[in-house]
Amino acid sequence: MSPTHYRRSEVLRSVWPWLPLWTVVALIAIFSHGPMPLYSTRTLAVAWDMWRDHHWLVPHINGEAYSEKVPLLYWLIHAGWFVFGVNDVWPRVLEVIFGGVQLVQVSILARRLFPERPWVSKAAPWMLMALSYAFLFGLQVMYEVLLADCVLGALLCLTPTVRRSEPRWLLFGVLIGAGLLTKGPVMLLHIAFPWLLGPLWNDWAREHRARWYGRGALSVLLGFALLVAWAVPAGFSGGDAYRHRLFFTQTAGRVVNGAQHDEQLQSHPNWFGWYLVWLPMLLFPFSGWPRAWVALGTLRKPFTNGLRFALCWLIPSFVVFSLISGKQWYYLLPEFGGWMLLVAGAIAELREQRVALSENYWLGSWILGVGGILFAVVLFALPYISASQTIHSEWIVGAAPFSRTFSVAFLLLGCLLLMRGRGEMRRVAVAGLLGALALNTLFTLTLWHKYDLSPTTALISSAQSEHHPVAFEGSYEGQFHFAGQLTQSIIELRDGQALQTFASDHPDGLIVTHPNQLDATARRYALLAQPFRSSWLAVWSAPTLAALRSGRTPSEPAQPPRVFPAGTAAVQYGAEP
Repeated sequence: MSPTHYRRSEVLRSVWPWLPLWTVVALIAIFSHGPMPLYSTRTLAVAWDMWRDHHWLVPHINGEAYSEKVPLLYWLIHAGWFVFGVNDVWPRVLEVIFGGVQLVQVSILARRLFPERPWVSKAAPWMLMALSYAFLFGLQVMYEVLLADCVLGALLCLTPTVRRSEPRWLLFGVLIGAGLLTKGPVMLLHIAFPWLLGPLWNDWAREHRARWYGRGALSVLLGFALLVAWAVPAGFSGGDAYRHRLFFTQTAGRVVNGAQHDEQLQSHPNWFGWYLVWLPMLLFPFSGWPRAWVALGTLRKPFTNGLRFALCWLIPSFVVFSLISGKQWYYLLPEFGGWMLLVAGAIAELREQRVALSENYWLGSWILGVGGILFAVVLFALPYISASQTIHSEWIVGAAPFSRTFSVAFLLLGCLLLMRGRGEMRRVAVAGLLGALALNTLFTLTLWHKYDLSPTTALISSAQSEHHPVAFEGSYEGQFHFAGQLTQSIIELRDGQALQTFASDHPDGLIVTHPNQLDATARRYALLAQPFRSSWLAVWSAPTLAALRSGRTPSEPAQPPRVFPAGTAAVQYGAEP
């Protein structure tokens, strides 16, 4: 066998165990229920509005220019729709592809950064695919997994290979541009510190500082040039308000609390230590594996280049993201691969330098195993808890019919984690992955009806097809647009006067409200009501709701409201019960 064929077979053998397993599990999970509101439905609504009205340059939602996001993900969705037609299958398959690429990139990055420890390149993708939060969030049609691919791809361009020490600057710039077109300027925060601190971990950078920083700066300029090549024509095409929001307000509103002025942005402000508090949850199950903590705690200088790379990337990035006002768990998703590189590298050193600690059973996965068994006991007891009504929880009532089946699954996973011997990391990874799949399946069986907007969407779609205008009280997030293939905008009603005006102008219109509780008035006069997360959605005839809000008694409805969950059959406006 030639050396080239040998290397290819080695790569295939190293990829085989984890990539097919993760792909099958991800496909099962992502298609177990429909797109999730409001994450996936908003993204699909923007893609649908762009597709429907041929707005290929400027993202649109509900008929208006949408400055919150840049267009690369939408373009990739459109590429699939050109081939397969408009559907929600391709966007979800696309997310699975993004996740698989991320695992492969982490494996290659580990092989380059830890050439003296091949175990790291084998372990890192196993560990990354097992992160429960990253796996479950990766089921959303969102931007962060594609952004993680761009970040890891750009960092791969900086790392040396056997044949080449100098970074691939042109590709580095192109991938920076791709990241900028995926999520905007935040891309730079994810890749800036491995580049700026390059001499601390990269031998070539230490020996050629001028070329490292000079060519790196040119690559960053290339990335921005790709962004500007879209943003300038998009800004002029979208109008003055869109241009101002795109170039100035949206980034400032996320970075600095209070910089939003009079424009409402999705900034999600949180305090400085918010990420630190939630980090154990984000890194579960490995945050519950004592050996990982011991390995990190026993790291000593001199660090290898791979460990220095991980530290130069993770620590300053984490501090900067903590300083930024806007915070969401998924903002750190591109760094998850770096955390797993750090943990895998630390465990590899522990295995070599402290053999006793690396084999000590009490530092193993038994704590996770006990936790899995205790969770199985709780699931087994849910029917008793539900029947006794000692704890009033809709989740407990919904989960009780299925909980004992899932208790067996978590009991088996707990027993797997109690086992001794080689392969402990893979046991943790497999248990984490299958446990996340089990939780997603349990959610589908018990709580998905509170997220399934099919009844309301069908009614709105039917009404619009008959040219009845539809309004939404409050801020509309596009949750009905893609699934209903809506062709008209939904009007936002910001106050009571706007509601009265809409009802006066459109006596044949519908109004959707979002009450916390479904009161007796809604059960008597609404057209339709369904649960949505921890609250409700109600659809009203516009004159009926306007009369109720003004203190008048409306006429009795021709038919009682349809209150869901009661199946999710299509509902037509004006249809007989």
